[in-house]
Amino acid sequence: MALRHLSRLVVIARCLARHDALFLLELHPAGVTLARLARTAWRPKAVVKGLRPGQRLALALTDLGPTFIKFGQALSTRADLLGEETAADLSGLQDRLPPFPFTEARRTIEEDFGAPLETLFQSFDPVSVAAASIAQVHFAVDMQGREVAVKVLRPNVKAAFTRDIEFLTWMAEQAETRVSWLKRLKPIEVVRTFAESVRLEMDLRFEAASAQELAENFAGDAGFRVPTVDWSRTSQRVLCLERMAGARVDDRAAVIAIGADPVVVVKAAAEAFFKMVFRDGFFHADMHPGNLFIAADGVIVALDFGIMGRVDEDTRLILGEMLLGFLTRDYKKVAEVHIRAGFVPAHKSLEQFAQAARTIAEPILGKPIAEISIAKLLGQLFQVTEDFEMETQPQLLLLQKSMLLAEGVGRNLAPEVNMWELARPLIEGWMRQRLGPEGRIADMTRDVLSIAQKLPRIIARVDSITADLARHGLKLHPDTTKTLRGEGRKVPVMLWLPWVAAAVLLAIVLLR
Repeated sequence: MALRHLSRLVVIARCLARHDALFLLELHPAGVTLARLARTAWRPKAVVKGLRPGQRLALALTDLGPTFIKFGQALSTRADLLGEETAADLSGLQDRLPPFPFTEARRTIEEDFGAPLETLFQSFDPVSVAAASIAQVHFAVDMQGREVAVKVLRPNVKAAFTRDIEFLTWMAEQAETRVSWLKRLKPIEVVRTFAESVRLEMDLRFEAASAQELAENFAGDAGFRVPTVDWSRTSQRVLCLERMAGARVDDRAAVIAIGADPVVVVKAAAEAFFKMVFRDGFFHADMHPGNLFIAADGVIVALDFGIMGRVDEDTRLILGEMLLGFLTRDYKKVAEVHIRAGFVPAHKSLEQFAQAARTIAEPILGKPIAEISIAKLLGQLFQVTEDFEMETQPQLLLLQKSMLLAEGVGRNLAPEVNMWELARPLIEGWMRQRLGPEGRIADMTRDVLSIAQKLPRIIARVDSITADLARHGLKLHPDTTKTLRGEGRKVPVMLWLPWVAAAVLLAIVLLR
């Protein structure tokens, strides 16, 4: 297997050398020598002359194929590893491939549903409207006359991704083992997270479930809409959704032409992002302009639910305090939040980290309000990880990428406003609700209900533990005394009560 990976490494080195993008390879000790040999063997193409390193890397990853395109998109969240400029260049990677033949799409659909295509759809456009590394989309009309969009998985895509992910895992293991400073950046975890994301994307039922969950979260919301899933025509390799129409969110002229106010749209986008992250803890993690449309009624329509993110309630509170700390320029609060959350070790100086946060934030927050980028601020914050021994937080990296995409959408539509200022009152209100008296009472109520729900199991566990004690010669009697087997004498209640207390505590711990 190692020989196969080494052979693949040579192919990748050649591609990187031809694009003058070997700087990533040089992170690995063996890669330094390989990079030197590659530069000697393969000279860069003329077309890459004058391009930034991130742009050259993006072109190389595109040539390496679908897995590496998607991996490059994942790496675009790692400003701490690649630097802000390179990460930004990778965020522009377009996941577009030539379409596969309609005959293959037909075969997949008919195999999955065991019926001819004509019995499933009144009409089916053989020309795809979008083709990416994992699937392509066709427009169709179902048997009830409804217009739908049908996403079909690429043939043999799983085998290709499995091979490349095995190689990326091997590379991550080599890097983490041999380059000590890379350990805190968690390359193995990065690849593992990427692999899990791709695995879910290749089962379109998961995307359908994500679309439905997001739709349920926004049921009744006037400003945000998710297409309906047709579960009867959805399978592991096929996804059927309500067809949606509208103006692309990055086409300001088209948005205005349908009668929508760009400022109102940006406000709705800020509210939707806030609700996804803080209210629900479940957010669309790929909100680039191609996945957002503005309907004729001005409502934001989301598409493509293959990449979604989750944030637990504790992390939401941390993020809320962090954002408010930056927005109010309370850098001590920012430092306290990081240390309390364990992102920064407790032995590090709170004052020094607060100062570092100030040096990052002030140049950004000092700009005109429309130019302030909270996503850029968080990205730069992640770059101070080495000095303060911060461990990578994958859930926040994905969120930071989503924030960057959302900011880009807002800035393109209404450059005179800042979406985070629009969202700030929502965040402040949510934080007051969660950290104020009402929030604390709600937390206590949830804890009490949780304990009440576990009480029958706690009692059962106590019974089990006391039975075990009895088998070992300790017997508890209802007359609040204990008889030591074989001795026939009574022991006062104060001597056996700690055993009961220990049994109860043990039961609670085991059932948590």
